[in-house]
Amino acid sequence: MLETSARLLRLLSLLQTPREWSGADLAAQLAVDVRTVRRDIEKLRALGYPVDATPGSAGYRLGAGANVPPLLLDDEEAVAVAMGLRTAAGGTIAGIEESSLRALTKLEQVLPSRLRHRLTALQDATVSVPSGGPRVDPDTLTTIAAAIRDQHRLRFDYRTHAGAETSYRTTEPHRLVHHGRRWYLTGWDVDREDWRTYRVDRLTPRIPTGPRFTPREAPDPADQVSRGVTSAPYRYHARITLLTSADRAADRISPTVGVLEAVDATTCLLHTGANSLDAILVHVAGFGFEFRVIEPPELVDRLRELSTLLHRAAGGG
Repeated sequence: MLETSARLLRLLSLLQTPREWSGADLAAQLAVDVRTVRRDIEKLRALGYPVDATPGSAGYRLGAGANVPPLLLDDEEAVAVAMGLRTAAGGTIAGIEESSLRALTKLEQVLPSRLRHRLTALQDATVSVPSGGPRVDPDTLTTIAAAIRDQHRLRFDYRTHAGAETSYRTTEPHRLVHHGRRWYLTGWDVDREDWRTYRVDRLTPRIPTGPRFTPREAPDPADQVSRGVTSAPYRYHARITLLTSADRAADRISPTVGVLEAVDATTCLLHTGANSLDAILVHVAGFGFEFRVIEPPELVDRLRELSTLLHRAAGGG
């Protein structure tokens, strides 16, 4: 049988997993009886851990409390948290760099030497390139996340791509998406009656949020954002067949360039866009795959013109 202090730590570790534990299950895991489990639960509560009991089923789970109690992390979780804090210190969310560094300092101070060596090796082997993207107020992100969680309409002022200010937009928020160097919100635009994507750095929430709404069936948020940022803002929208598999194409084509759609084992579609026909063709040719332009028609015409020029440049007469 574990000593009391070791048993409490083991009990806390079990309760931090995302499930409910019956008293009997906990007793079996700790090799004690159910009465001892109840006493240990009370000891954790006295230490500030909010252990909730489910009426009728004698189930236990760790709940949310007024203060943040200490957490138990395994080796992989500790390294992941430390690297996440290090990344956040130079990330795209404004105002959290200092708090991330403080948290990282506290964590590294208590890491055992084996994990500190792993973290140091990982940090030494990693080079971070400053994103240079727009920074987002963390309060804006938490306001949006709360509206999504509580299913409340979100009302906000918005600045368009052209710089025009639009006041009092209303949406039924669906998901936050981090794509490339930017944050996006996907949601149902109440006034336009359509699914829309919004840049979070151009968005200023109005408080309080709106009334509750019933969620409707939504498109895939990642796909919605990818399509919006790779083709919608541009003059030309292109659909191109690549004579390779979608998996192989994805190794060379960044999600910020276009959206890939598998057709079969040897063919896929690329949806992309640009303000120049030549830019699309040069970019696609640079991937090194055979391709066929489906649309737009003017892209097909420009491809024929360029192929003639290139043929002559290669001495083809």
